[in-house]
Amino acid sequence: MSAMIPDVCAVVPAAGFGRRMQTECPKQYLSIGDKTILEHAVSALLVNPRVGRVIIAVSPGDERFARLPLARHPQITVVDGGAERADSVLAGLKAAVGAQWVLVHDAARPCLCQDDLNRLLQLRETSRVGGILASPVRDTMKRAEPGKTAIAHTVERNDLWHALTPQFFPLELLHDCLIRAMNEGAIITDEASALEHCGFHPELVAGRADNIKVTRPEDLRLAEFYLTHSDLQEKA
Repeated sequence: MSAMIPDVCAVVPAAGFGRRMQTECPKQYLSIGDKTILEHAVSALLVNPRVGRVIIAVSPGDERFARLPLARHPQITVVDGGAERADSVLAGLKAAVGAQWVLVHDAARPCLCQDDLNRLLQLRETSRVGGILASPVRDTMKRAEPGKTAIAHTVERNDLWHALTPQFFPLELLHDCLIRAMNEGAIITDEASALEHCGFHPELVAGRADNIKVTRPEDLRLAEFYLTHSDLQEKA
């Protein structure tokens, strides 16, 4: 039975539009080489033998996804996403029947390294809460005056991290925390923030800083450079 129902399932919320990219095409469908950003992001999950299934939450009636080879991949399940990221993740969790742990990965994060993913997946053996890939802050951080573009003060960067994805949690725990956080009106910026709201402390797993999220036009060329000039897509 364990061979039929994967212990680890991945959820990729891909129902967003990404207006900061300044294009009419949703950013996950922009191309880098011969693949869309979404295909690069999902391929990094599918190549890992520890990930048995990938659930992609798309906008209802999304015709772009239906034209991709991913739509016919045997390890892919497609569900309708929602208005907010948390809605799409919850839709994916409901489809992850039988999985005990879930990876949540950004559809617009195409440069995931297998070494990072493998170290994150090891939390299944050592943690009951899970954790996220993250990168320590390197730059000097400034806090602006409220509503202004003037500096209020410098923020101490020690112990500050950039949150990345995938984020990896026991499925039932993530589901319950998302529901509670949404019902209590919490601001859910990522999956870890829902667990934090409920009093849990996910682990930080140091990951490569080139695991960027394509958010602005200039990010597209940077992601293309990383994918072309690195070993990001090495076999697990």
